[in-house]
Amino acid sequence: MDQTKRFNLPRILMYLVIAVIIWFIISFLIIPNVQILATTLFKDGHFSTEALNKIMNSGRALESIKNSFILAICLSITANIVGITLVLLVDYFKIFGSKVLFIGYCSTLIFGGVILANGYQYVYGKSGIITNLLLHFFPNMDVAWFEGFFGVLFTMTFATTSLHMLLLRSAFKNIDYNTIQAAQNMGAGHFRIITKIILPALNPYLITLTILLFQQGLGAMSAPLILGGKDFQTIAPMILNFTNNPNSRDLAAILSIILGIAQLLLLCFALYMERKSPILTGSKVKQRFQKQEIANPINKVLLNVLAWVLFVIYLLPLLLVVLFTFLPTDNITSGEIDLKALTFDNYIEVFSEISALKPFLTSIVYSGLASLIVVVFMIFIVQIIRKHNNIWSNALEMVLYIPWMLPSILFALGLILTYSTQKFWVANQVLIGTTSLMLIAYIIIKIPFTLRIVKSSFSGVDNNLENAAKNLGASSWYTFKKVILPVIIPVAAAVFALNFNDLLQDFEVSLFLYHPFFEPLGVTIYNTSNSPQTANAPAISMVYSVALMLINTVVFYLVYGRANKMDQF
Repeated sequence: MDQTKRFNLPRILMYLVIAVIIWFIISFLIIPNVQILATTLFKDGHFSTEALNKIMNSGRALESIKNSFILAICLSITANIVGITLVLLVDYFKIFGSKVLFIGYCSTLIFGGVILANGYQYVYGKSGIITNLLLHFFPNMDVAWFEGFFGVLFTMTFATTSLHMLLLRSAFKNIDYNTIQAAQNMGAGHFRIITKIILPALNPYLITLTILLFQQGLGAMSAPLILGGKDFQTIAPMILNFTNNPNSRDLAAILSIILGIAQLLLLCFALYMERKSPILTGSKVKQRFQKQEIANPINKVLLNVLAWVLFVIYLLPLLLVVLFTFLPTDNITSGEIDLKALTFDNYIEVFSEISALKPFLTSIVYSGLASLIVVVFMIFIVQIIRKHNNIWSNALEMVLYIPWMLPSILFALGLILTYSTQKFWVANQVLIGTTSLMLIAYIIIKIPFTLRIVKSSFSGVDNNLENAAKNLGASSWYTFKKVILPVIIPVAAAVFALNFNDLLQDFEVSLFLYHPFFEPLGVTIYNTSNSPQTANAPAISMVYSVALMLINTVVFYLVYGRANKMDQF
């Protein structure tokens, strides 16, 4: 009898959880996307091209589409050039201080999005330190020189090249140094070796990176919104503008569909190229790659100078953001650095006043709760997929990967269009303007990544132990708790940390769905930096940014800084 109770209770809970998951998927993943199509293509129950005609007759909308594709194409080129250069400087050539350079080049991992865009403003903006310096030599120059396409492209180029550092470095492990030596013995110089041996070895990775870069440029929000100005608007900021006007939400919907179709086509192309040029990992080489000396003294000096100039470009925004947190607001707005004015007042204000600390606490609660929910649910779903490998479980898995295929702002807009009126499946509640909608969106956008990693972690489960437990009479729940869960917990904890880290600095989804009384950090940083309502708003924004960077640094260390956790991935 006791065994029956132990078995039945988890089974009932399992059915309840499955029911909740199905309800969640239908309500917040499928219906909102259907609602976008309905809003765009149907009026009063009939097929309509009205929204499409509006877009075709809207100069602003067409300009934003053109600008997005121009940005995506240019970013794919510039980021690859800079990214390959960085990897060659760190891993191919013997450059002074290469370990320090690597850390500097990867600094954008800890301050991305709105923080990075603001940081570049403080360097190159109208009151930026570089702009003020240039004014001494060129008094008649335009102080808004960094605003528009150039500023957006420049910022995003250096913001995205960390991917090259993480992916391309591993490719060097698969290059047999004997091949390099053979080429050198035949008289090949560095240029020929790089073009004929190194780049072909990196090509599968570069294809993937190029597609990712194109996607990032196409759906960019932070940099175009902050640095684009009036002359360079892209699709994502335009969707936000149309969404804020209830009469223009059909235009926002069709722009989202255009963005979504482009993303899907890129995904299909990525899968095709992956099959055509698969990325090989773990291959053994006869001799590990060794860094190359630069024989020509002039070239040696030039490459070392280039390496450290790039280092300064990467580090300067970060250092200025940190430095400005210790300066009064007047210094921040003017871009003047006065070391005599250094103070801790900004930190005291943020961490001593509840009103100033509220955005920080809001982001922590939302990010932590969403990360926990999505990890728990995905563990449960992966277990179901493992035990019931059929057409329904495969269909469930494919549906859960949908947020990976489409831009996050598409889901945000879908939620707005769907839940601006009462819906019976959410107890006739209007969710727009509530505190729950942003939490739901956070969960949705983190489902694919969590599912992918958690599913991989189950490969470490010993099936023999699982079968032995069952043969001894252990229930499915007891086996899961004692055999499976201890194996996947370390990876689940790492995924939770990464999700928390990413959501903590979210800007794009939050900007669409946040509650006005509970601003998350990303939105607060943007609002205080660009539309300050208090005298000390810019300084407070700086403190928020530094706090986020510190958290990001700690999380990256905990997840990637330990070999045992790296092995889990």
